[in-house]
Amino acid sequence: MLKQTSSHVFHRHCHSDHPIAASGQGCYITDQNGKQYLDGSGGAAVSCLGHGDPDVSHAMKAQIDQISFAHTGFFTSEPAEQLADLLIQHAPGNLDRVYLASGGSEAVEAALKLARQYFIEIDQPQRSHVIARRQSYHGNTLGALATGGNQWRRQPFLPLLVEVSHIAPCYAYRDQRNEETEVEYGLRVANELEQEILTLGVDKVMAFVAEPIVGATMGAVTAVEGYFKRIRKICDQYGVLLILDEVMCGMGRSGQLFACERDQIAPDLLCMAKGLGAGYQPIGAMLASDEIHQAVAQGSGFFQHGHTYMGHPVACAAALAVTRKILDQHLLKQVRQRGNYLHNSLVERFGNHPNVGDIRGQGLFRGIELVADRSSKSPLSPVLGTAGKIKKEAFAAGLICYPMAGTIDGVQGDHILLAPPFIISETQIDELVDKLSQSINEVLGQ
Repeated sequence: MLKQTSSHVFHRHCHSDHPIAASGQGCYITDQNGKQYLDGSGGAAVSCLGHGDPDVSHAMKAQIDQISFAHTGFFTSEPAEQLADLLIQHAPGNLDRVYLASGGSEAVEAALKLARQYFIEIDQPQRSHVIARRQSYHGNTLGALATGGNQWRRQPFLPLLVEVSHIAPCYAYRDQRNEETEVEYGLRVANELEQEILTLGVDKVMAFVAEPIVGATMGAVTAVEGYFKRIRKICDQYGVLLILDEVMCGMGRSGQLFACERDQIAPDLLCMAKGLGAGYQPIGAMLASDEIHQAVAQGSGFFQHGHTYMGHPVACAAALAVTRKILDQHLLKQVRQRGNYLHNSLVERFGNHPNVGDIRGQGLFRGIELVADRSSKSPLSPVLGTAGKIKKEAFAAGLICYPMAGTIDGVQGDHILLAPPFIISETQIDELVDKLSQSINEVLGQ
């Protein structure tokens, strides 16, 4: 039996002592000692179908028996073609082409590079600036990291990052003024995009990047009504591409296949991953509008970008099986129903908890913001390490959840993100809430 002390794996944390995951079935992972863990966050909002799904497993095995790899510099594959057709069939707006990558960071990198190449193709090479939002997360490769607005993640690598402007997020719980309606607040923060475009130069900005529902960095923060419609209008007015990052919140996680459907808008470029492969294979995708694709097709004729494992046939076969299952078995409706049950259970358990300031999210993508005082919304002291302690306590209790620190500004604030599999039952949601409550109270002394 392998022990961490003898491991040659370069783990995320050099002094980690994680158990070995031995098996997974449904909403549970079992370690090598036989202990079960309820996967209340789907890892990192990945395992939307849970573990051990026989249909996905069968699709992968069948593809391996046919052909496991064919480089996209020479071939396409049937599962890649079918996956792209299915995604575009259900995609919003004028999205028409699918660029297949190996994960979310790769998808975001591809979107940034395609946005730049698009403006070269249409003879606007002066456009190179990207605008994003503070407290966002768009991946860990250098371009994606530069675009993201999480200061803690960015800080060690600042000398390597290109300059990106960051405007305010749409974070009504913290930033809406008492005299403002939600709509007024949304328009105020959306108009920061216009001001930044004017500051940088109306012909200098190529793209605005945002998560429709902010995931890991802020904990399932949804925009207020009207915010993204105003963002879309500003982008159209100034010829700026809108890139939506649905890596975490997409693929049905919000109760819609594409999270931006809630806001009744469509982007020019859309990034997805995580739930696309449901953890069965590493895969991500960038969806591009017909206009962008045509600019490249009628210009240079090729996208100057690529990765060895893009469009991997086995990964595409897995993603195709996942997507078909979500659609054919009406799991989007189940996400909405189970999401309502989870939200109501969280409100019932934590709605009057002295250290719970906000319960938010959509579908099976829910966040709890922890505070020192509910009335003032004052955050817990960062030195307490509350998020880390809750993660450890919950894990010991047999619950995998996703607590994070730095919710407000990268330093202050704590939240817990929940993103269980779409197949979770109401009984399992009860178990999740019970174990989470036990863990929070243990750490905060309630």
